[in-house]
Amino acid sequence: MSDNQNTSTRRDVIKAMFRSVGLLGLGGITWSGAVDKLKASELTLRPPGALAEKEFVKACIRCGTCVEACPYDTLKLATPDDYTAIGTPYFEPRKIPCYMCVDIPCVPVCPSGALDTILVSTINEKDKTSSLDINSAKMGVVIIDEKTCLAFWGIQCDACYRACPLMGSAISLEFKRNERTGKHAFMQPVINQDICTGCGLCEHACITEKPAIIVLPQKVATGSVGSHYIKGWDKDDDKRLNNLKNVEESNSSPENVLNDWEDLIDN
Repeated sequence: MSDNQNTSTRRDVIKAMFRSVGLLGLGGITWSGAVDKLKASELTLRPPGALAEKEFVKACIRCGTCVEACPYDTLKLATPDDYTAIGTPYFEPRKIPCYMCVDIPCVPVCPSGALDTILVSTINEKDKTSSLDINSAKMGVVIIDEKTCLAFWGIQCDACYRACPLMGSAISLEFKRNERTGKHAFMQPVINQDICTGCGLCEHACITEKPAIIVLPQKVATGSVGSHYIKGWDKDDDKRLNNLKNVEESNSSPENVLNDWEDLIDN
């Protein structure tokens, strides 16, 4: 083999190496951008029966079975441009809301448990059997922008109220006197967050250019009062209060008191 051939071969190898390094670098940049978008997923709305976001993303195997099962094309698989975990199912209610299928076809077909039928089921107290109940779904919570909602201007609009599948329960109308005119009434929508499923039919129906009523994930839309606040009228909170009392009593046992004195003497 001549020197020219050796030089050419070495040159081709070096070019291939640099090309590979360049492709790896480009891939790293692309992936880092995708990872940044994965972090911006707090506003993503998941199908009914979805586990909490972190657990859902871990459990979902990106198979698309739930997307195929949805008869309304509500669910989509996320791409790198969708600002959520790539390949996971989500929906945008302004485009296509969840139409609250009674048989909830997207949930039972999930092979990994990322969509859990227990989270969309109710238990019969008599025989303790469970049955699918889409009304128990918690896909998100509706909030209203009172500044842009026409009903809060005094203009008669009940589009969201009429679109709600749980009309009168999840969304009700509150009538108030319009003091500005003195002869008209406000018909303002009121959301019951305990009943709202987050289906997004109200957001889809909103007549304003940018919806004045939107669905947000429950974790984003609602606050947290903290575990140290206890509602005396809530049975579950009463149980927590009793548990706290038991802990306090165990901490105030004679052994613990003696231990405390030993610490004080040591100090």
